[in-house]
Amino acid sequence: MLLFKITVTLGFAAWMFALSMVQEGGSAPSRVDKSCTPADLVGRYVIVAGERDGAKEPEERIRGTTVTFTKDSVVVADKDKKELYSATYKLNATTNPCDITMTSRVEASAGAIARGLIQKEGETLRLIYALPTGEIPSGFKTKEKQLMFVMKRTP
Repeated sequence: MLLFKITVTLGFAAWMFALSMVQEGGSAPSRVDKSCTPADLVGRYVIVAGERDGAKEPEERIRGTTVTFTKDSVVVADKDKKELYSATYKLNATTNPCDITMTSRVEASAGAIARGLIQKEGETLRLIYALPTGEIPSGFKTKEKQLMFVMKRTP
């Protein structure tokens, strides 16, 4: 009888361990996947800070600038709602922060590619990218020919 109880107990413990492993593997998507879906980016943001070529952007350059993301495009407008930049974008959800590739729709630079990183944490969105001839960023600190913006979601 004692051997039976030990066998049942060990079998139950092994079954619970296996069940816990299955639940962990099938749990909700990780933060990396969630932060990189276009649906999570959708919304309107106001730029609160910026950096270019390793130097902070002047407040007067970014004040009132908004960025609107749809599931496949991004539009930047100044405080007077004049469109400054428009692009389609694609995300690589396998990285954290996510890789982003933007293709300009602005007439003067249509088709130009800008590559960078994007990361969403709560209501804050950080975007850094290289101008077409710049080095693709590997972190959130600009180098020559790179731009970075910190945005907050607006209601």
